[in-house]
This record gives sequence, structure tokens and C-alpha cells, in this order.
Amino acid sequence: MDEATLWSKLRKIEALHAGTTSDGEREAARLAAERIRARLAAQRTEWRDIVMSYSLHDPWKRKLFVALCRRYGLSPYREPGQRRSTVLVLAPRKFHDKTLWPEYLALSAELEKHLADLTERVIREAIHDDVSEANEEEPKGLPEPGP
Repeated sequence: MDEATLWSKLRKIEALHAGTTSDGEREAARLAAERIRARLAAQRTEWRDIVMSYSLHDPWKRKLFVALCRRYGLSPYREPGQRRSTVLVLAPRKFHDKTLWPEYLALSAELEKHLADLTERVIREAIHDDVSEANEEEPKGLPEPGP
């Protein structure tokens, strides 16, 4: 998958979560983000904001999540002394459950697939053709363990 295909898929995921049917690439992405920000504003009038705590150990997934929060006008943060993997966000729970987290999971899965494909291709082309996992059998010829 090339980068243009990846970007197209990411925009479509965002459009899906925004509930938009427009398919004009950048314009659709911009409109989708605006619709989601409007939905968040509306939910904030109905529901109170609460602090949501996320534990994201993978630095690339954490970057994605923080960027997604910022895209929708949220301000991700961490308290002094908290681990780098912790991200706190002030938002209505409904926004987390119905929009932010499902969209993050979909985007994360797509990026993970892309990065896995890219990594495999680079290893295959630059290091060795066989990119399969290591065998699960014990190596032959080792002595039996002693008493």
C-alpha cells in the first residue's frame, strides 16, 4: 500500500465517524473534522466533561491519539510525574465512547497494517527474503539438560 492509498483510507475512516457522505478527499476530511468538532460542542451542552485517562504504551499509537484529540480541539495532557504512556483528556464520555475511541481504533489498525507492510518490505528488500517468524521447534543437536 502506498502513502496516497493510506491517506485516502484514513480520510474515509474519519468521514465514516463524522457521518458524512461527501467524497472529495481533502474537502471531505475538512468537513468531517468540522462535523465532529460540532458534535463535540453539542455534546458538551448536554453532557459534562470528565477526565478520561488513556494508557498508550506504543509511542506511535500515542502520537496518533494525541494528534486526533488536537484535531478536534481537545487538549491532551499528563499530570507531573505520570508515565509517558498516560494521556488525559477532558471531554464528554459520550464523545469518547461514540466518536474519539472508535475512530482512534480504526485509524490505529490501518496505520499498524501499513507500518507492518512497510517494515516487511524493507526487511525483505534490504536484509533477507525470508521474513517469516522463527520456528517453534527446539534446535537439534543440543545436549539434554542435566539433573
